[in-house]
Amino acid sequence: MISFGLVTEGLTDQIVIENILAGYFNSPDLDIRQLQPERDKDNENKSTYGGWTLVFNYCKSRDFQEALQFIDYIIIQIDTDVSEDYNIPKQDENGEFTPQQLIEKVIEKFRGASGDDFYSKYQQKIIFAISVHSIECWLLPLYYTDPKKKSKFKNCLDTLNRPVQKKHNFTIDAHAKNPEYYRVISEQYRKHKVLMKHYSENPSLKTFIEEIKSRDIKIGDEEDW
Repeated sequence: MISFGLVTEGLTDQIVIENILAGYFNSPDLDIRQLQPERDKDNENKSTYGGWTLVFNYCKSRDFQEALQFIDYIIIQIDTDVSEDYNIPKQDENGEFTPQQLIEKVIEKFRGASGDDFYSKYQQKIIFAISVHSIECWLLPLYYTDPKKKSKFKNCLDTLNRPVQKKHNFTIDAHAKNPEYYRVISEQYRKHKVLMKHYSENPSLKTFIEEIKSRDIKIGDEEDW
């Protein structure tokens, strides 16, 4: 079975990506390994801490190099909301970068962090999930019909919380994200038809799905489940 490793800012990001992968490959039973952060037997974040610094640190580590030897594809996720903190500005003298321009700059940053030779060797095994500016933006197409709201990439958590509160009777706390809430709000992406209908409506989610498509990965039966 094709295996996927996840290197993400946090547990909730892993949950969203796991649901997206289940929907994309039309399978609820994928071989997914949580590399950063690791999860314990209770499915919780072992370290109780995440963030962009640990993502970069992992990608510079021997653990990352070794993981690429036995895992088919590694997905690297990072938000761009604080990209200035890892020395990537959101604009230049010509104005604000588009989501795609920002994604390209983040990928170039990772290339430099892992080493050009190493990155070139394993490039096809690395899939980037750069969420502009947060992974909550990827969920907006599930909760809005307005194209402008679906394609937002700023203040997405506040925008998402409004329909989530009405539909699920809870809201996401930016400082104490509840994993179970993220399972609920991203669950619809586990349905292949739903994901394929909506993924192109948010720019950085579209880029992530196109990254997966470009690898032409075949996993089992593609009929609906």
